[in-house]
Amino acid sequence: MSEFFSSLNIMNYVWCFVIGGVICIIAQILIDKTKLTPARVLVLFVTLGAILGGLGIYKYLVDFAGAGATVPITGFGYNLAKGAIKGVSENGLLGVFTGGVKASARWNCSSSFFRICSLFNCKT
Repeated sequence: MSEFFSSLNIMNYVWCFVIGGVICIIAQILIDKTKLTPARVLVLFVTLGAILGGLGIYKYLVDFAGAGATVPITGFGYNLAKGAIKGVSENGLLGVFTGGVKASARWNCSSSFFRICSLFNCKT
């Protein structure tokens, strides 16, 4: 058990928390200080994650912050772009459409599973 705790690098968790928090703070500032609706901010962040992922810039943030960069909605856009790039290399032009769907399938499946689980635990 002590080996587990000695192998932890606390700074990884700190940076994960900080980067994820900064992404959320930027979204909250956009919602509060501009006329952008939450839906538009969501689309903006997914698009920004996909563009930065396609350019290869977001990968550096993922390598540095881990889940702090992949869990927010920008990470979903990054995952779509990464899947589309991989799909093109494997299947040609059709991979643009299928690669992103394959890459995001586990996200969609897990979110649907937890949504169904929460339905059974809620009383209305």
